[in-house]
Amino acid sequence: MTYLSININKVATLRNARGENNPDVQKFATDCEAFGAQGITVHPRPDERHIRYADVLRLKPLVKTEFNIEGYPSPRFMDLVLRVRPEQVTLVPDAPGVLTSDSGWDVEANFDFLSETVQRLHDAGIRASIFTGTDAATIKAAARAGADRVELYTKPYADNYEHDREAAVAPFVEASRTAHRAGLGVNAGHDLNLSNLEFFASRLPYLNEVSIGHAVICDALYLGIESVIKAYRKALEVTK
Repeated sequence: MTYLSININKVATLRNARGENNPDVQKFATDCEAFGAQGITVHPRPDERHIRYADVLRLKPLVKTEFNIEGYPSPRFMDLVLRVRPEQVTLVPDAPGVLTSDSGWDVEANFDFLSETVQRLHDAGIRASIFTGTDAATIKAAARAGADRVELYTKPYADNYEHDREAAVAPFVEASRTAHRAGLGVNAGHDLNLSNLEFFASRLPYLNEVSIGHAVICDALYLGIESVIKAYRKALEVTK
């Protein structure tokens, strides 16, 4: 089974626009779980323009499924995750002012930094995932760095899906196999949606989890969050 983790950053963006507590991020997270989400993902950034560090602390006792915290492992971020101790931390190479994640790690160039960070997470009993592209050497380096999983950056797949979906998914199929052979679990995220998710999940031989936020919230504006979560879960229930 491929698990569905809902990224709730955009809910916090909407809340922050009015400076009050509507929508309630904590309630939204627990409602997502009640509607079938198998994980909750947050990505606190240094400027706290959506999820705030205080939100993460408040969510920890409430999230009963898998809690996944994404972010660049700055000292402040690491202090947060080591305090919260979620089930999973996904290490993302975001520059401080970046709008959204736009690439995976160059693991070889940052090998010592990532290895030390992964070890700190392991010492705290936290699963470590490294955000990468589909390059085989990078995935193998993530395994050598001690990661438990890689999260494949799927925007290139989404961008090319309508043009040639077989060609678009092919690098991810091979990346999934490479990760599995290296002893890594496989997560995926970025621009996956109801149009392209089922095909992606059906083609990848190994896929533990997808983390989806922006598309889920956009769909929920029309369909409602309960219906959307059920639709995404159904898209993941495919035969390999």
